[in-house]
Amino acid sequence: MKLKQLLAIATWCCLSSSQQACAQQPQENLAPSALPIHKTINPYIPTQISFAGKEIDLHRSDLRERLDRELITFTYGHTTTLLMIKRANRYFPIIEPILKECGVPDDLKYLMAIESSVDIRALSPVKAAGLWQFMPATGKEYGLEVNSNVDERYHVEKATRAACKYLKEGYAKYGDWLTVAASYNAGFARITSELEKQKAETAIDLWLVRETSRYMFRILAAKQIFTSPSQYGFILRSCDLYPPLPTKPYEVRSTITDLGAFARQHGVPMSLLKEANPWLVSNTLPVRPGGKTYILQIPIVEKWNYNPAETVPHMSNWVVTE
Repeated sequence: MKLKQLLAIATWCCLSSSQQACAQQPQENLAPSALPIHKTINPYIPTQISFAGKEIDLHRSDLRERLDRELITFTYGHTTTLLMIKRANRYFPIIEPILKECGVPDDLKYLMAIESSVDIRALSPVKAAGLWQFMPATGKEYGLEVNSNVDERYHVEKATRAACKYLKEGYAKYGDWLTVAASYNAGFARITSELEKQKAETAIDLWLVRETSRYMFRILAAKQIFTSPSQYGFILRSCDLYPPLPTKPYEVRSTITDLGAFARQHGVPMSLLKEANPWLVSNTLPVRPGGKTYILQIPIVEKWNYNPAETVPHMSNWVVTE
């Protein structure tokens, strides 16, 4: 008998037995407790939230509802939110010291989190790339090398420093970090123009396109959930988090014509070399004589094996007691 015929018979049998069961016990006669209903609970909404040293009062209905929407999205968008927290255990320890060194509030790491979902290889439909989602021209403007061999938008440390330059420029203009965050999405020109037209002091009071209006509250919602994941239903153990990737630095002063051969010489698969250096976007690394020196991170392969006992949470509140 053909497969399609077998599937049709099986489907008919299932439907028939289901219909008989329903006939024997009509749904209207079932007690409410017997129905398989999943309870969906609205996430907790704080009355105020601190961002970059400033308290934001959420008693105002429109502000409360804007945060509520984003908390619901993060809470019930389980896959993305869960992965964000797991990845953050790898990248926050790199990013936080750079923000501090550059004089940018620690809370701006949540801007990065919503830009890329903490995915180092994130690439948007409009070609914004990396954790901080720089466009090619903007990346170059802020000192990143972007070409067919090297794309430093995928370089965690360098892209973070470039983002800090942009963010500090914004703060010099607006004196308000949430307005700076809005400009990261919409651009300096748009936010400056809207502040002038609408006679507003900060972007939180602007009537903006929905994407930018939601953007600020997505950052606030990300902070709220990262601060207390379990309160929003995300239960993780230390072993669930992604650990840092152990590497050792290697200076490159001359052209590498074949990255695959280079990786073999160093005893690592090329896939791991690329994982540790996602800014290498081709199979070669040209270096002009007397030019730029590149620092490659060579994976310490024997330490890349997963060991749950050695996975330490970057923030203790991310995990439940095991």
